[in-house]
Amino acid sequence: MAKIAINTRYLLKDKLEGFGWYSYEVARRLAENHPKHQFYFFFDRPFDPNFVFSKNITPIVLGPPARHPILHYIWNEWSVRKALKKYSIDVYFSPDGYLSLKTKTKQLITIHDINFEHYPEDLPLSARKYYRFFFPKFAIKSDKILTVSNFSKSDIIQHYGISDSKIRAIWNGVSEKFVQISEEVKVKIKHKYSYGQDYFIFVGSLNPRKNLRRLVAAYELYASNKEHPWHLVIVGEKMWRNQTEHLSISTSIESQIHFTGRLNDEELSKAVAAAGAMTFVPYFEGFGIPMVEAMRCGVPVLAGNLSSLPEIGQDAVLYCDPFDTKSIAEGLEQISNDSLLRQKLTSKGLERSKAFSWDKCAEAVWEEIEKLLQ
Repeated sequence: MAKIAINTRYLLKDKLEGFGWYSYEVARRLAENHPKHQFYFFFDRPFDPNFVFSKNITPIVLGPPARHPILHYIWNEWSVRKALKKYSIDVYFSPDGYLSLKTKTKQLITIHDINFEHYPEDLPLSARKYYRFFFPKFAIKSDKILTVSNFSKSDIIQHYGISDSKIRAIWNGVSEKFVQISEEVKVKIKHKYSYGQDYFIFVGSLNPRKNLRRLVAAYELYASNKEHPWHLVIVGEKMWRNQTEHLSISTSIESQIHFTGRLNDEELSKAVAAAGAMTFVPYFEGFGIPMVEAMRCGVPVLAGNLSSLPEIGQDAVLYCDPFDTKSIAEGLEQISNDSLLRQKLTSKGLERSKAFSWDKCAEAVWEEIEKLLQ
């Protein structure tokens, strides 16, 4: 029996986002699929009992709550290091890329992307300094690195001088809750979010690299030429407490743009499935789960043509230049006007989405854990 610890500090009730969903989907499967091994879940605050998925999990709260660079350091270098030694952990898996630099325990980390190396200005100063100082050290210290796309793998190798053999790209999965819905249900959802009108949907944290400022500007260009434009539904919350993406929304379109805030997974899956198209145009992305969620719902996708998105979407997506407002607007026009294109993208998207499975992802993560246990 091996003792495996997992950093589960992003498992927060009703607040699962990118790292949280990855942690949830992978950690649950690791514990449930390997009952002969003992798992220790490291939380940084009181946890919801629903996150203790099976009897072979020992939940442990380690203080302090780590949501600031100084607290990150204390949590990883003091609390985590002591816990790894106390419980004689064989392998420590950290789904958010953080690890302890001083422990002797073998460590497996997932670095989803290194956007902060490319666009540091998109992050608050303290986070920017922490990431750029510590993540190269994390990459070197780790025994194995996982990442979520071949794009991110190449990027990490190039920036941190990591050997190809030390890093493995494992695609994310997609929740089975994202499915096609009936026209009758779509009508109800449209009345809930867009006064009954067809709509584009954006899903993601409202931070600069998601490119909402250009998306809104492009939407205004698109809507100015249409008698009955599709509306735009924006789902998400700020990523950083003291940082807001400043959006300039003219009075001519403000009644056609709808902010929902964060939606729970049941609401989100229906909001996505009822959309006419997904608009996902970040200028940097490690994987792009919302794009795959839309494809699984049979919803056509307009995506940016940079970073990992062409790798994930392949020919099942319509692409645009995320730095060119006119290119985005032309994509909105094309995907909303051309029903044959939407049918084609829907068909290809449904097929492409089959390539992404949390079961496959978790199985591949376990393969890397097993190697470190040898």
